[in-house]
Amino acid sequence: MNKLDRIDPFSIENLIQQLSRSCQSALHRREVGGGDPRKTTMIFLNGLIIPTKVCKLCEYSRAVIKQSYRNSTMRPLLSGIIPPLVSPLSSRDEIDQAGLARLIEHVLAGGVHGLFLLGTTGEAPSLSYRLRRELIDRVTTQVAGRVPILVGITDTSFVESVRLAEHAAQAGATALVLSTPYYFPAGQTELTGYIENLVPELPLPLVLYNMPSLTKVWFEIETLIRLAAIPKIIGLKDSSGDLAYFQKAIELKKIRPDWSIMIGPEAKLPDAMRMGGDGGVAGGGNIFPKLFVDCYNACVSGDSVRVEALQSDINALQQIYEVGKYASKYIKATKCCLSLLGICDDFMAEPFHRFRAPERERVRAILDSLSFRGGSGMVGPSGRRG
Repeated sequence: MNKLDRIDPFSIENLIQQLSRSCQSALHRREVGGGDPRKTTMIFLNGLIIPTKVCKLCEYSRAVIKQSYRNSTMRPLLSGIIPPLVSPLSSRDEIDQAGLARLIEHVLAGGVHGLFLLGTTGEAPSLSYRLRRELIDRVTTQVAGRVPILVGITDTSFVESVRLAEHAAQAGATALVLSTPYYFPAGQTELTGYIENLVPELPLPLVLYNMPSLTKVWFEIETLIRLAAIPKIIGLKDSSGDLAYFQKAIELKKIRPDWSIMIGPEAKLPDAMRMGGDGGVAGGGNIFPKLFVDCYNACVSGDSVRVEALQSDINALQQIYEVGKYASKYIKATKCCLSLLGICDDFMAEPFHRFRAPERERVRAILDSLSFRGGSGMVGPSGRRG
């Protein structure tokens, strides 16, 4: 295998910068001076010695690196089940610290392949910037590199998105996630320009997040084709629920085979995998991470019987999202389950509130009825049996 095939795509820009800097060194001038301006030299990166072509102005070498990178056998860096972590709260602007710690270990024990902070399920738009930064710090510290950590930076402010991205990078996050700016709907030309201006300011790779039901704007396929030319963009999370759109997004792998295309709606995970998707950002993975990991693994191994059985279990879990009548019911139901399981508090960021007693009892009954759980045995947030 070509050495270049093994390079972490997150490092491609670092490689180019390193190559550019080497042009100023005496060693580089000695390598190319007076000889073939396309002479082979070596670049050391992440423990690998990478052969590349260089020239005095670096333009040729940059082109060779990028073309070799694009032509190499690339696999998506992100795949599997990456739950959009809820943000456990104990009050209006305070993290439920013990609950967060339990939640992290709970999902990691279920075998998840990464964590996504400050997404929709994480109530990001309702959290203060201070609390968002604290959440990033606590999660990255506890996870300590065990799985990749993705951080949502969607905001109405360009500058605040950049600031949060910088904090995430300093804390040790792996990548960033960005949806379309909300409130003022952007046209596709405006959206493209926004992303093209934002990406150079970001210190980490970026995953695009299609969430039109809440942001009111799609990442249209034509826009994604243009944005695919930006190496720092490494994939798409699609929460539209439109499988025809998802299939078109999969086709983008023809031009960006390294892109991760992940499905949002958890019940559609098997369908997405059959289409060629790379996994799911499943909110239910907060509650039953192993259920979704097992389903993903069955899809990858082609065990259709196992997939069908797990799909049935996932469908049964969807009943919790039918409790309540407002759009916030999806997050409320997820947090309610975690509270009933004794993992974290179900306090909601305002203007929302946790499920009242009647709704909570309905969720409890649904959890008790789930056959894959083997009945009850739930505990409340204080550790008492529910």
